[in-house]
Amino acid sequence: MNLAGRAAWVAVTVFAVLVVLGFALGRIYPDHNPAALAVVGAVVAIGAGVLLVRSWQPLLAYVAVATAGIAVVGDGRAYNVIWFAVCLLALWTALVGGRRDGLVYLASVVALFAAEWLLTRPDPGWAAWMAGSTLSVLAALLIRHQIDLVGQLREAQAGLAAKTRVEERNRVARELHDVIGHTLVVSLLHVQSARLAVEHDTADAARALAEAERLGRECLAEIRTTVGMLREDDSGGRADGVTDGISAPLPGVDGLPALVGRFQSAGADVALTVEGDTGGLPATTGLALYRIAQEALTNAAKHAPGAPVAVRLTVEAGRVTLTADSQGEPGTGTGLGMVSMRERAESLGGTCEAGPGGHGWLVRAALPLDVTRGVAP
Repeated sequence: MNLAGRAAWVAVTVFAVLVVLGFALGRIYPDHNPAALAVVGAVVAIGAGVLLVRSWQPLLAYVAVATAGIAVVGDGRAYNVIWFAVCLLALWTALVGGRRDGLVYLASVVALFAAEWLLTRPDPGWAAWMAGSTLSVLAALLIRHQIDLVGQLREAQAGLAAKTRVEERNRVARELHDVIGHTLVVSLLHVQSARLAVEHDTADAARALAEAERLGRECLAEIRTTVGMLREDDSGGRADGVTDGISAPLPGVDGLPALVGRFQSAGADVALTVEGDTGGLPATTGLALYRIAQEALTNAAKHAPGAPVAVRLTVEAGRVTLTADSQGEPGTGTGLGMVSMRERAESLGGTCEAGPGGHGWLVRAALPLDVTRGVAP
């Protein structure tokens, strides 16, 4: 039995004790109701209370039956403790039935106490029971409000956790797309060079194949790094306690020369120009710039092989700009890579546009240096 179930049965036990105690006290009055009638009232009240705990509906009907039984046992005497059972019923009705049922029952109970006060045995003690019932309903409504707030908070937390999981999957998908796409394109360029040189310059062919092999190993290492981040616990280590070197730092702007060099070694005509101090760029901004440049060069090598590409990185006050200008024939860009570049820039509060421009096809990303405006990719 859960906590809520145990609390309900504790409540009905207290309710039954109050009814029995009220029945016993009623026997000492000289002009009490007949014993048989009081017994029937007590049984009806306790039976209705049990049915309430078992969630029988309609709620107000069983509450009314239980209250009628209490009224018979109480015999119109304000000093009988059985009226505490009415306060308990008021609390239960508002807590389980909600505001409407609680207020309806409160109005009925106040009318009952007013009638007892004015029509049967005038006694100012009935005002205390009116106040007690009112406070019981107000307390129940406050508790119910807090329970509803906790439920809403849990739903919000669950929605936030689900959103975080989706964003994490998208982030890993972007990383894998960029790493694998770049490596395959550059490796393909090396393999093509090896195929062309195998009959005339075996040493150059061997060098191209060795470079393709090295890129493949490097791609595998980056994939393990990216996927490994999903398995890290809150302490910064892997959840299974294994440390196998997959937590290597992700690339940044300092890796742009090496990135361009890989394309150049594969025969691509790529030039890099850096203006400004890149030493103060945040790691998240550096990673985004690196991935955008990687995707732009990969697309240029894939869609416009042999066309010169000029990459320029400019660091200014409050903003850093990356452009990749390819002299290839302008086309249309609607693939996952375009979406990935735009999402990376937007996640840091920046923009990324790609389309006809410059000498053919131009990719331009502008990121603010205030990373608090965005979220790390």
